[in-house]
Amino acid sequence: MANKGSRDVSTWLAKSSSSSDLQLCVQGVPFNLDIGLLATKSAKVTALLKENLHENLSYFLQDIPSDAETFELVARFCYGYELQMSTENVIPLTCVAHYLGMTESHSSNNMLRKALTFFDQKVLPNWNETIKALRVAENFLQQAVHLGIIDACFESLIAKALIDPHLLGAPVRNPTCDDDSDKNVDDGYRPIARRRLFVLDWQSEDLATLSLKLYEPIIHSMKQRGVPLEYLAASICQYAKRWIFPSAHGNENMSVHKRKSLRDVIEAVEKLLPNDRGLLQCTFLFEMLRYAIAFEASSDCRTGFEIRIGKQLEEATVKDLLIPSQGYAKEEQYDIECLRRILKYYYSRYSSSHISGLITVADLVEEFLEEVASDIDLKMDTFLSIAEMSISASSGTQRNSDGLYRAIDIYLDKHGYLTELEKEEVCRVLDCHKMSPEACEHASKNERLPLRVVVQVLFVAQLQLRDTITKEMQIPDGKLIKEEDDHQEAENEAKVSCDEEEVMNEIKIMNNKVIELERECFIMKKEIEHSCSLNYKVKRGKISLWREMKRKFGCVTTIHDCNCQVKKKKVHPRSGKSLVD
Repeated sequence: MANKGSRDVSTWLAKSSSSSDLQLCVQGVPFNLDIGLLATKSAKVTALLKENLHENLSYFLQDIPSDAETFELVARFCYGYELQMSTENVIPLTCVAHYLGMTESHSSNNMLRKALTFFDQKVLPNWNETIKALRVAENFLQQAVHLGIIDACFESLIAKALIDPHLLGAPVRNPTCDDDSDKNVDDGYRPIARRRLFVLDWQSEDLATLSLKLYEPIIHSMKQRGVPLEYLAASICQYAKRWIFPSAHGNENMSVHKRKSLRDVIEAVEKLLPNDRGLLQCTFLFEMLRYAIAFEASSDCRTGFEIRIGKQLEEATVKDLLIPSQGYAKEEQYDIECLRRILKYYYSRYSSSHISGLITVADLVEEFLEEVASDIDLKMDTFLSIAEMSISASSGTQRNSDGLYRAIDIYLDKHGYLTELEKEEVCRVLDCHKMSPEACEHASKNERLPLRVVVQVLFVAQLQLRDTITKEMQIPDGKLIKEEDDHQEAENEAKVSCDEEEVMNEIKIMNNKVIELERECFIMKKEIEHSCSLNYKVKRGKISLWREMKRKFGCVTTIHDCNCQVKKKKVHPRSGKSLVD
């Protein structure tokens, strides 16, 4: 209306006035008003005229809190036209009427009483209309607060939210959470028939459409008044997705003012979010943490998100753990310290008697290690730090080291430029004794592994084979098979004991031989490399370097042939013919 008719407003007022002796300019639009008619409605204008400030009247009214469209309605009211009020203009009209003193004490037919009556009867009883009015009030916030309009809107919304919290949005469903906090959340809440009198609309306006300066205080008030936290959490999540997620992309070219504004919203959202477990999705919390890092939010803000994540880490995915160390500007490295703190929060608060959560988190960290191992830019120190966290996460869960071995294999494959010493440093976190027979067999043939690790794997595989043979003499419950003859049972026990002692002795001998074998293999490798090029390839009829090493160890086939002995040829002292030992 202002854009269409504002150009003709002054002309219309001039024709309707007998003495247009007051000129005002509102947002660049000129108004010519009959000062006498205005004085009959406005106590402020009357007071100025009594002080003989007629010539300076326009100067004292230049800060009138109104736009051109609203002031046109005021001018029409002064000339006797009926007010056309709506949700969008009732608060601006109230503010202007209060400024001009259009009160009942000055005139029985006053604008302020009409506006407040419309506000009380048409706006406050309705959830949608109240939120619409609040959005308009943001442009007149100071005057609206002074008049108590904001508080009245807040009270109305809080009362309706207490009756029907579903107006705030559907709570987040968290199927992996065992808490009872979200019980009856998905039961399709509907207000009872008697309460429907106070809830006039079901397709509600979203509270998240309000600006932060209004949204933050009303959520605080709702929390203090006992509105269910799961519904508040749903509204806060929706607010973040509306104001943070779309605006945060492309932050490298963002102005300083906008970055600060987004940082303020992120920090406010963190303070508003409830701390109870199960009310928020873990993926949402990780996303908020990334934004907090990217926009350099306060340490308290980042810590708040980390603690909330730590309470429900078993719900996270590998993608969630990919947290850039310096926001979105540098994605080749990961914030390992942040992940370490989250794990610390998780384990310090883990109170369940079941270890299923511990196993889930251990699997998660292991999968994360396998994921980042393929990153060509991942530094060795970073990889080892994550590997150590994976080992710590697996402690107490009786898990094997196969996942860690897979990650090391991937890392060595993607980082082929590593030296032998660096490869040994990468493999130092691998416990060969916890590897499965299948993993040991694969490792024994893995040419990416350093020689020392292969020797250790072969040694462990032989021990596993001996343990298997020993256990075959026992039944599943661990007790020796009972014989009919007590004497025979004693002999069996003695035999097992001797076997155990023999195994222990062989272990000691093997430990001494490992060092000797490594030394011999190293010398042999240097000799072969000296006679052949570094890019030595296996050809038909030739023995490869790897096969030669295995032959030196006494094992040239699979892991199950590790006990085979090398057959050495001897020459008969008289005939000169070869003999086999």
